[in-house]
Amino acid sequence: MKKDKIVLIFPPQWTPISPHYALPSLIGQLKSNGYSAKAMDLNIDFYDKILTRQNLEDSFLLAKIQLEELKKEILKIYSPAKKENDYSLEEKIILYKYNYLKKYYANNEEKAKIIPSFIEAAKKTFKTDDFYNPVLLIKSLNIIDKGLEIVSLPYSPTRVQFDWIQNPFFKFNFESIKYFVNDTNSNIFIKYYETKIEEILKETPDLIAVSINSSSQIIAGLTLTSILKKRTDAHINIGGNFFGRITDELKKYPEFFNDFADSISIEEGEGPILKLAEYIASKIPIEQVSNLMYKKGNEIIQNPKMKPLKLDEVSNVNLDDYEFNKYFSPDIVLPFQSSRGCYWGKCSFCDQDFGQNFNIKNTDKTINEFKELKDKYNISKFEFIDESVSPVYLKELSEKLIKENVKISYFCDARLETAFESDILKSANESGLKMIMWGLESGSAKVMKLINKGIDLNKRFEILKNSNDANIWNFAFIFFGFPTETKEDAQKTVDMIIKYKDIIHSYGRSIFTMGRHAKLAQDPEKYGITKIYPAEEEFSPNINFECIGMNKSELKETLQYCIQECAKTYQNPLWMYLRYREWLFLYIDKYGKNYVSTYNLNLKEDK
Repeated sequence: MKKDKIVLIFPPQWTPISPHYALPSLIGQLKSNGYSAKAMDLNIDFYDKILTRQNLEDSFLLAKIQLEELKKEILKIYSPAKKENDYSLEEKIILYKYNYLKKYYANNEEKAKIIPSFIEAAKKTFKTDDFYNPVLLIKSLNIIDKGLEIVSLPYSPTRVQFDWIQNPFFKFNFESIKYFVNDTNSNIFIKYYETKIEEILKETPDLIAVSINSSSQIIAGLTLTSILKKRTDAHINIGGNFFGRITDELKKYPEFFNDFADSISIEEGEGPILKLAEYIASKIPIEQVSNLMYKKGNEIIQNPKMKPLKLDEVSNVNLDDYEFNKYFSPDIVLPFQSSRGCYWGKCSFCDQDFGQNFNIKNTDKTINEFKELKDKYNISKFEFIDESVSPVYLKELSEKLIKENVKISYFCDARLETAFESDILKSANESGLKMIMWGLESGSAKVMKLINKGIDLNKRFEILKNSNDANIWNFAFIFFGFPTETKEDAQKTVDMIIKYKDIIHSYGRSIFTMGRHAKLAQDPEKYGITKIYPAEEEFSPNINFECIGMNKSELKETLQYCIQECAKTYQNPLWMYLRYREWLFLYIDKYGKNYVSTYNLNLKEDK
């Protein structure tokens, strides 16, 4: 009997606006090579299922019942003489949950009761042209926020939102992961998976691959794989970007492969997934599956990595299994990749391209893929997920899109290269480019030198002006807290955002975190890093450290100052409420740059 039935799953918890890139790419690769493969986006299904009137009402009542039961538990365990560390983890969670629910029902009960009756209409807003009514959209988003708060109540201290999951007791270590994966009191995903396991297994798969790309998917993804390990003899594989970053730590935990997976795929997956499929079909031994980690006896084996496929060798994405009407967007903004890795690759703070080998897709192949996606799926809006699109590539692509009359709209990330001349940007806008997300980073020349951005600091505002004049929306990434940054350095960043608000149309503010594979982690003294802490959370993608520069209190003050001053300058703009880059792009595409930059929610304007 031929064994090659494959199911690929994208688990919660990820922003449910569009399909993630990983599965469509792998499904396309498998199907074009003759394998029977099915994609299941359980992330969007999860949000669709939990955000219903019935589930909100049930969650609200269940948590209220739990509150009464918790009162009895508190009497058994609480003592004013006890210190925090005198309580066990289970007792700490009980105390936290009791206090949280008590406060919630005291302050929100009457208002929360009406949220379930509005939740279906709020969901509909995101999936119809009502999305483009700014006032209605923001009201609906607030209802969704409150709805997610309600469905999280029975699982406190866990709380889910569209773009994050929070549990103050969760740690990125093996014991904590095991605890919360199996804790029915706090794991919101267990009940959901009870409704999906039979649907997965009815496909009678020989291989089930679960894609975990972010720390936000750890509990949801491993909950699913742990259930599957108990319910099927299929080979359970974990892929995605996350675990490939912590392979050395994984080797210390052979039991991970008993509890959660038969194998883990590392780094770029389009080539290795075919090798794994060959193994499942008994064509090759497991030792010949490239980029694979697995347990053999009591030993963790890591197979050699294969030379990655060029993007020109990778099959087109396949979206046949996707239900586009479920996503929280009136139009699908599809992730698209024209290059992999970073052509600069020298920024000291970055490890986003870890595990990727730089190569570029031929623009003719890019154009043909756009045409196919339009014809086959009626998709014409795209987000380039490249680390950075180069001026040369953008120029060539734009010219071909115009010449071949391919009507699409798109946005991308880019570096402030002097080669982004006015003519290139104008041509790009004519070809459908609506927004560029620029790595502006800092207003301090000292910080920029340490970052090693490799751009002409004197020319970057000229590039932003040229982009603005080309009718392109400029989104600027900035961050605070880089090692050695002082309050004076940070002030220069705030001053920059305010001074150039006419050409910096929106910005994204963040706090610097040091990824474990960032270049500055390899030479900490050069960057003023005075101490790197041992990995208490060995599965964390980041490293804790101390450094010369602002302390935590000064950093907090700087953030508050930035928020206050920029709020005055930008005057309550619409873009601050749209939250997600895809939604901002859709508004720019619909109404144009000038409308979005001048619309003020204080006007209470209805469309």
